Amino acid sequence: MLSFQFPDRSTMELPFMNIFLCVLFLCLTCTLNPIFSLESCNFPDIINFGDSNSNPTCSLESCNFPAIFNFGDSNSDTGSLAATSLITLPTPNGETYFHMPAGRGSDGRHIIDFIGGIFADLMPKQEYFSNALYTFDIGHNDLLGPFLFNFSVQEVNASVPNIINDFVTNVEDIYKLGGRSFWIHNAGPIGCLAYILEMFPSGERDNAGCIKPYNEVAQYFNYMLREVVLQLREDFPEAAFTYVDIYSVKYSLFEEPERYGFEHPLVVCCGYGGTYNVTVGVYCGDTITVNDTQIFVGSCERPDVRVIWDGGHYTDAANKFVFDQISTGAFSDPPIPLRMACHRNTSFFYDHMH
Repeated sequence: MLSFQFPDRSTMELPFMNIFLCVLFLCLTCTLNPIFSLESCNFPDIINFGDSNSNPTCSLESCNFPAIFNFGDSNSDTGSLAATSLITLPTPNGETYFHMPAGRGSDGRHIIDFIGGIFADLMPKQEYFSNALYTFDIGHNDLLGPFLFNFSVQEVNASVPNIINDFVTNVEDIYKLGGRSFWIHNAGPIGCLAYILEMFPSGERDNAGCIKPYNEVAQYFNYMLREVVLQLREDFPEAAFTYVDIYSVKYSLFEEPERYGFEHPLVVCCGYGGTYNVTVGVYCGDTITVNDTQIFVGSCERPDVRVIWDGGHYTDAANKFVFDQISTGAFSDPPIPLRMACHRNTSFFYDHMH
């Protein structure tokens, strides 16, 4: 059983039934030999460090991270939950990239896969821990889960300080164990997810069709997260903390999908029924009976132009889009590329911004 505590409510216990509704599952992913073998100076102009003929970051070396340790939920789980429980993610999960189920709630890769660069689960050596990159992809389940149990916006907002405090405790523990490089994603626009849209059809909508109050909760969480990251920099000057604005990149897919080559951003690719091609309790890969007819819950025709895979997770194409934007440093504080995430001299990057 999975138990969790919310403010002013008694402890709840839930059957550990579904990866999409799991509220406090911690995923530890280690991926070796990441993308940092690429040349350090080959950055897109979007970074805005000088013009196309100069790049001051060439005076800094790329970070040679021997391993990546990721802490997050099923949006960055590369197979841990499927490998350690009775939960399975059947076909068509994995169909686009792996051409078979690969323990991911997507048709292909998660953002952490792109960050890691290869897709094999390997055990790290002891000396890797102090030199690794520690990535955090948090907030999604912590904020989404309570809404699925009819908690109010006010109640979920009230839980944010406790979530942030737990995050700080975890970072402090990792620091004590030798961790020095932290790449921290904020929470995405949970009010744009099809599960939420289907369950709360009367929610106030914004111009993108997302539920505005739920996205405002995510924005409040992100504000608090950024403030505490700034404090962590002061408390631990020997560490490098990069705050990454995942929210803005993901929201752009719902706000202007055609601009980036996507369509029907609120509609699930792998699902069944309802306005958003999703039915609560019916999951991608299920076989259901409708009017005495068996129906396989399969993929849409073109997942490469769709944003949401199964109601709570993004497609391979959407995850790649997000990675391509955040890896440059254009959405980071400090504005530091992923390959430079070990560097603590944040003033260098600010000084060279236009």
